[in-house]
Amino acid sequence: MPNIKSAKKRVELSKAAYEKNKADRSELKTNIKKFDAAVIGGDRAVAESAYKLAVKSVDQAVTKGLLHKNNAARKKSSMTLRLNRLA
Repeated sequence: MPNIKSAKKRVELSKAAYEKNKADRSELKTNIKKFDAAVIGGDRAVAESAYKLAVKSVDQAVTKGLLHKNNAARKKSSMTLRLNRLA
């Protein structure tokens, strides 16, 4: 444990950021899994609504710095292809 006051503050801030990032990553994964489940289910309407939510989550993850923009583009492209195959 640090002895210097500013170092103690940084430890607390780091813990808070870690927890927030963990929650955000978990939400992102959940939204992607919901889309995957909708695609497997075969219902186009449910898949489209889940797709919109998943793409929004991926874009927010890029803004928050959780994903690299190219990683996000790959995820979105993959989801779009899977959605289009349902038609």
